[in-house]
Amino acid sequence: MNSKLRVGILGATGFVGQRLVTLLENHPYFEINLLAASKNSEGKSYYESIRNRWKLDKSIPEKVKNMIVKDLHNIDEIKDKVDLVFCAVNMEKAEIQKLEEDYAKAEIPVISNNSAHRGTSDVPVIVPEINPEHLEIIKEQKKRLGTKKGFIVAKPNCSIQSYVPAINPLMDFKPKKILVSTYQAISGSGKIFSDWPEIIDNVIPFIGGEEEKSEKEPLKLWGHIENNKIVDAKEPIISAQCIRVPVSDGHLATVYVSFEKKPSKEEILKLWKEYKGVPQILNLPSAPKQFLTYFEKENRPQTKLDRDIENGMGISIGRLREDNLFQYKFVCLAHNTLRGAAGGSVLTAELLKAKGYLD
Repeated sequence: MNSKLRVGILGATGFVGQRLVTLLENHPYFEINLLAASKNSEGKSYYESIRNRWKLDKSIPEKVKNMIVKDLHNIDEIKDKVDLVFCAVNMEKAEIQKLEEDYAKAEIPVISNNSAHRGTSDVPVIVPEINPEHLEIIKEQKKRLGTKKGFIVAKPNCSIQSYVPAINPLMDFKPKKILVSTYQAISGSGKIFSDWPEIIDNVIPFIGGEEEKSEKEPLKLWGHIENNKIVDAKEPIISAQCIRVPVSDGHLATVYVSFEKKPSKEEILKLWKEYKGVPQILNLPSAPKQFLTYFEKENRPQTKLDRDIENGMGISIGRLREDNLFQYKFVCLAHNTLRGAAGGSVLTAELLKAKGYLD
């Protein structure tokens, strides 16, 4: 008897959807049972709907090539075929909010890659190594939605998942101010170089909405549950600039930080090396063995060399040193479509299963 949970992917033809398809192939907990997209793809085989738009180096898994794509709005047809869904759709915010709530109200847990519900006070925004305790708000969300099994959990913006993991082990020193610039790969916009020749030999100093997300979402991750909602942390104050660079995958960040209680460099390095989150303790299938890796060489981490560390699920850090304006500065790197998107969602689903939320 197959004990794997049946998974649906909403937005299966998009970039993150494609990543999810490859990551869930042969997964020990989950099995793809349904692929859904817009009405334009309805009734086509996955291969037929995606063959001219497949963006990954890895081939389309044989198991899903002939799977017939469903219309993601047809929840009545979908609900009996899945135990949970990953949502990675490209729609207007209000449409996504309604879609995800409709799935939850149909008693289907939703793991969202979208920003639509990140500001909803009873929807946890999860990095499994940072704030797994926020899953406790799900019981309050179910009361609001009137559900027994259905709920929504969101993944944060990919831009923050390079630098927030490096700050998190240092929270006891009370970081007060953070200045960060992120240098973000084109896959973050769902593109490859053949789609976007204008980016070659170019840098674009603006990514719509990204800086606001980079400044606000960490405060929700570091917040607490109070009066049946997640209350954002008040500090640190974060100032961010987000820049698109001609790189295929990997978001790199330069970080400046000051603390209320300044740690020593040795304390910081020790905390980075020893930090383990719940995914490491539980040995979840997608969890990196070493969450944070510090490079002593001054020219690391490099995007091309280090984005795939720990199968793209690890965070790379380097160049820790004191600063003239802030107390410390350093460089971080994360794979944006693995740790920052599809892989982070799969790890969140693994955590939900381990904690009994998918029973």
